[in-house]
Amino acid sequence: MDLAFFCGRAALSERYAEAAAAHAWVIDGSAAFRTRADVPLVAADVNAEALDAVGTRGLIALPGSASVALATALAPLHALAGLQRADVATYQAVSGSGRGAMDELAGETVAMLSGKKARGRAFGRQIAFNVIPQVDALEADGLTREERRLWEETRRVLGLPHLKINATAVRVPVFFGHSLAVHATFERSLSVGEAAGVLQRGAGLSLIEAASATEFPTPATLAMAPDKVYVGRLRADPTRDRALNIWVVGDNVRKCAAHNAVSVAHILVNRHQ
Repeated sequence: MDLAFFCGRAALSERYAEAAAAHAWVIDGSAAFRTRADVPLVAADVNAEALDAVGTRGLIALPGSASVALATALAPLHALAGLQRADVATYQAVSGSGRGAMDELAGETVAMLSGKKARGRAFGRQIAFNVIPQVDALEADGLTREERRLWEETRRVLGLPHLKINATAVRVPVFFGHSLAVHATFERSLSVGEAAGVLQRGAGLSLIEAASATEFPTPATLAMAPDKVYVGRLRADPTRDRALNIWVVGDNVRKCAAHNAVSVAHILVNRHQ
């Protein structure tokens, strides 16, 4: 075996991934190894250079889908003006919690439209026609695990260990496609036009102009295309200098997870042919 994709839960990866990585490339999509300094954490469109130290075998961790979308959108802006701070609210699809959560949303929607009560099993409360300001477990300081992962992973992928990130992660009744409202502050001044230019050229990105027929990306439309993270609603922040507001949408399962994993594999294989 030369290459293995681990797409299960963290417990599965913790049990088998390192043993497999002694003989092959192991690309792990779980959270099991994302905080380990000796394991590269890679978003292929952002920090592919992290794979330079990987030989013909070894373990590679993939960031969470929201972190991939955020880092992909912020990377070209950081290269242009030096990212200083990001305030982020995520609106995350139920598919991020697996097939059972998707079935729950479908079942609750049918039940409520039929005049019945929602079961509220997958998230501890109703998800159909609702918004839940908690993704994953709450920690002692009031953050959720997803919020902590978002700023830890984004810092690492961007190579900015001291980046200030303030995040609120929210679960919404959408099957596929994470959305993020991002308010970013930079070290240097940049215009909306300059920002649009670098976003248009950004790897893995597509900028949706306000004047286009599409106007802005949504999970039910553009997010279903597997190969891009979409950015829209680009505008200056009227309350802060050197700041921009953007809306980011990406398919959490296809683009930000599966497509990222396969892209990492392509890089590894091509470098060692």
